[in-house]
Amino acid sequence: MNDKRYAGLLTIHSAPSALRQHIEWGLNAILGYTGEYSWRDQPLAPGTLRTIIEYRTPLGTAAKIATSLKNWHYLRFEVQEFCSEGAELFRFTPELGMHRAFTDGTGSILISENVIRKSLATFDDLEIRENLEAALGSAWELALEPMRGVDLQEVQRLRAI
Repeated sequence: MNDKRYAGLLTIHSAPSALRQHIEWGLNAILGYTGEYSWRDQPLAPGTLRTIIEYRTPLGTAAKIATSLKNWHYLRFEVQEFCSEGAELFRFTPELGMHRAFTDGTGSILISENVIRKSLATFDDLEIRENLEAALGSAWELALEPMRGVDLQEVQRLRAI
């Protein structure tokens, strides 16, 4: 049996406050222990909360977390599981659904040979561009980037005081 544990990072960018306790129960069941959650208001989506959770669990836990959280539809989140080769990344928004990617050690998204072949199977420049943008998760990046910036804005505001 492999007891090796991998580092993971879950960022819930926005979750309705009414779901907070349910999310915690679900995560505790997946992680196998009671986590410490520090929820803060998400100013970009009034009535929602955000949190960041670091964890160490067996390989495959990120996929379990992503699958569980996407069932609540109203969440926006990212979950990563790190290993020596890079990370597996899941991103979710209600409008776009789930995006899954693998990254290298520097965080760059790796695109598989099959995705590249599918993209190149057409002679339409626009379709090639759309396929590659989808593989990179560009739409998810655009949707989640403002929410990632909330913490940076708070730090800058506190430094200005």
